[in-house]
Amino acid sequence: MMPHTFALAVEIITTVLAISGILYFLLAIVAARVFLAIRRRKLLDFAPGVSILKSLKGRDPEMIDAFRSHCRQVYAGEYELLFGVSDPEDPAIQAVQHLQIEFPDHAIRLVECPRRLGANGKVSTLIQLARQSRYPYLLINDSDISVSPLYLQRVMAHFAPPGQAIAQAANGQTTKKPEAPVGMVTTLYRGHAHGSLGSRLEALGIATDFQAGVLLSRMLSSGLRYGLGSTLAVSREALEKIGGLEPLADYLADDNELGARIFRAGYRVVLAGEVVETSIPAYHWRGFVDHQVRWARTVRDASPWGYAGLVFTHGFAWALLNVVASGISPLSLWLLGLSFFLRLALAMTVGAEVLADHLVLPRLWLLPFRDLVFMGIWIAGFVGDTIVWRNERFHLKNGKLTHITEPAS
Repeated sequence: MMPHTFALAVEIITTVLAISGILYFLLAIVAARVFLAIRRRKLLDFAPGVSILKSLKGRDPEMIDAFRSHCRQVYAGEYELLFGVSDPEDPAIQAVQHLQIEFPDHAIRLVECPRRLGANGKVSTLIQLARQSRYPYLLINDSDISVSPLYLQRVMAHFAPPGQAIAQAANGQTTKKPEAPVGMVTTLYRGHAHGSLGSRLEALGIATDFQAGVLLSRMLSSGLRYGLGSTLAVSREALEKIGGLEPLADYLADDNELGARIFRAGYRVVLAGEVVETSIPAYHWRGFVDHQVRWARTVRDASPWGYAGLVFTHGFAWALLNVVASGISPLSLWLLGLSFFLRLALAMTVGAEVLADHLVLPRLWLLPFRDLVFMGIWIAGFVGDTIVWRNERFHLKNGKLTHITEPAS
């Protein structure tokens, strides 16, 4: 009786989870469609001065091309590029110097940031860069982010003051009722993989899973309550109200924490229609797993219940397990077929249509394997609080990092 009862319980549980996964896929597709409709709306004309801050450590693949994309902006306002390094011998310095020669008419500064203000070295550098910046808006993104020529225009337009929105409404340009001021604008991103299986799996996960979750979160919460490291554009007013960047110096998920604090301070966090591209290293398998587990434990630490709720996002994996648990019943096969169809539809809607990731379709054959691997990563995220970041080991608790002195294995 006991083995039979256990098998029946597993079958029931996997059936419920497979059905829940199907509902999740449907909701995520709807969220993507809602976002696509909103993205077509005309933006307000607003182009304030902005300081772009980049914390550098080492040379990333295609770094110089990513830098160039920031210098080719079609933007009516003024902007400057500030690059920060903590090590005067950092190889990234040569890339910045090359950029200064190639674009002599642009305001490009290289700033040495030697002080370590917390466990998060990137935030330490950004704090020091922010003190050197001169414009009323700051835009932070990673060193490997490539952007379109309209990037600044499409991001900064969201900071248009409520009074301007009212004036344009009077002219028939918009009918939207003024809301709380925008404190942060962030963007979706796609991944540019480099050769290895781990790199391809991460890019596929970004395009078909992670960004889908962001869009669903945006729809269900009527906006975002966190930021994405691909773009963190903030007003100085909002930043000063939360105490600046200094309180984030010990946080691993500084992008999430920055957005959450700005939201709690009474500002809106807006997801722009622009999509940027990040370069994904050619991970060996161990590096890939370390990176994914770090991300998983970071999400779990920031939102334990939200992380547990990710159980419903693994619909295809649950449908596969349900086939096994049910002894290949007709219902389980039907659930598997429907789950697979909706999983592909979600991947194509978000990856190909929203993100314009042209490599999603050729890599769809990897999707079942990717989903099973990431289900294992999700389970591993529940176990332990140690993460590996830039070849160093840290304990993660309440969002903050504590350095472990022994070197990573």
